Formats: sequence, structure tokens, C-alpha cells
Amino acid sequence: MAEVLVYVDHVDGAVRKPTLELLTLARRIGDPVAVHLGANAAEAAKVLAEYGAVKVLAADAPEFSEYLVAPKVDALQAAYDAVSPAAVLLPSSAEGKEIGARLAVRIGSGIITDAVDLEAGDEGPVATQSVFAASYTTKSRVTNGTPVITVKPNSAAPEAAPAAGTVEQLAVTVADSSKGTRIVSRTPRESTGRPELTEAAIVVSGGRGVNGAENFPVIEALADSLGAAVGASRAAVDAGWYPHTSQVGQTGKSVSPQLYIAAGISGAIQHRAGMQTSKTIVAINKDAEAPIFELVDYGVVGDLFDVVPALTDEVKSRKG
Repeated sequence: MAEVLVYVDHVDGAVRKPTLELLTLARRIGDPVAVHLGANAAEAAKVLAEYGAVKVLAADAPEFSEYLVAPKVDALQAAYDAVSPAAVLLPSSAEGKEIGARLAVRIGSGIITDAVDLEAGDEGPVATQSVFAASYTTKSRVTNGTPVITVKPNSAAPEAAPAAGTVEQLAVTVADSSKGTRIVSRTPRESTGRPELTEAAIVVSGGRGVNGAENFPVIEALADSLGAAVGASRAAVDAGWYPHTSQVGQTGKSVSPQLYIAAGISGAIQHRAGMQTSKTIVAINKDAEAPIFELVDYGVVGDLFDVVPALTDEVKSRKG
């Protein structure tokens, strides 16, 4: 089978879940070859092999952390030249999409972003996308060059399929033109202990109906009882009630969890664009005419300050 490059998203060698999803999808169209940039490739290779990587191309260079994404594009291009893959898959993170777009320009190929499914086709991989604020589902394929495809987190359930996972060193030359923007400082983000919003299997979001930053602990309590991430609508973020990093929507983050709970969110198109591909959607709103009820699987008409605490207590009691 043809080989498929999979860009590895990791933190110091700890492979993140979206990469395991990519490996699962890659096996539908070829043999996954993982590209690991940074330290601890040997440790990461054990996990990558478990999920189907036939080999791992590894490179580590200070430029990967000292500069913005361009040196990583150099490395991925080197992997592309070495493998001549049938496709290149990356996670649909901000970094993943920028690396993918830059690579596509360099190799003269088309790119598909924010895919939610992937399948083999007679003329190349076919990607499913949710477009125009999730009003339509489309199937697309790249018609020029090697397809570069970014895939949304939670689009596929990771499935183990042990393979060799042989580690091979990748020779990378970082071009001077890739060193135009240096990172001068980093500030670690304060950990909440909750899952990353875009990767979480469950997301609980609050909107204008939460009516103040002081009331968001009601949303957080439900999220913590479910082991979920916390999101917020643009209205809540613009009002300063919750950080922008938690905004779900067209100008925030796109999420596609197994379960999405919207509390006090009316369902404006801006918000729907960021969560409409969620597998199961539950809305809690006291306005029975709220647009959010048009797309939910389950709707509760009621005051969130009555419903959410009762739901939290019920979840805790069932968990025992």
C-alpha cells in the first residue's frame, strides 16, 4: 500500500489523542508513517506503533522550538520528499492548519481543512467536511498534487492496530528564510485540570443566560462532574465572563465532542458554526423559541440555575 504521512501532535513525546485518530483514518487509505518533531521520539514511537504507524520519521532541532512554524514545515517537506506519500494528514489545530497550508503551497498541492471523515476513493482520498456554518455536508478530494488534509479532533475513535513503528532519523535542513520570527518568551497556561477544549469528548458551555462571571461555577461544576471541558459563547466572552481561549464558535474554537451541553445559549449562527458537528447536543434554555432547539438531540426548557445544579447532583449520585 501507499504510505500516508501523519504529523504527530505531542507534548514532550506524549502523543495527543488527535494523532491517534489520524493514524486510524490514515489506515483507510494506506500505511501510516508518523512524523515526530522534537524530543522523546523513542517513547512516542511505542504509542504510534500501537495505533498503526509502520515507521516513525524523527527529527529534533532547536529551531523547532525557537521559531514559529516554518522550521516544522521544512521538516515535513523533508519527510514528504523522502516518502512520496499518497496523502499528508495533520490535526486541525491552528498550528496544524498553518503547517499544512504552507506545505501545500511548497509542493504545489491542494489542501482540505477541517475534515470530519476520510475514506479511500478511486482517484484519491475523499474527505467529508461540514461547511457554511455546518449547514451542508460535502465530500471533496484534491485534484492537483498530493492531498494535504487537516482533520478535526473527535472525528474518529482511535483504534489500535499494532505495527512495526520503526524509528528512522529524518535529515532536516532548516532554511534561513524559516528563521524570520523568533519566539522570545513563553508563559505556561494555568492548568484547570480539565480536558483541552478542542479534544474533549464532552463539552459544557455557558452563554448570555449565565448572567455574569460569578455564575460560571455552575457550568464548571457540571463539567467537572462529567469530566468535561468548559466552553463559552461569544456573548459570554465579550462580556468578560470567561476567557477568550474557551470561546466556541466561528471566531473561537470549533469542537466536535461526543456530547455537547449548551446552557443559556440562544444558538446564534456564529456559535452553531463551532459546535454543530457534535455527535449529541443537549440545550438548556428558558426560551422555548431559542434557535438552539432547532438542532439539538435533547432540549430542556427551563431556568439553567434550576436545571444545571439538579443535573450535576444527579450525575454525582449516579457515579456514587
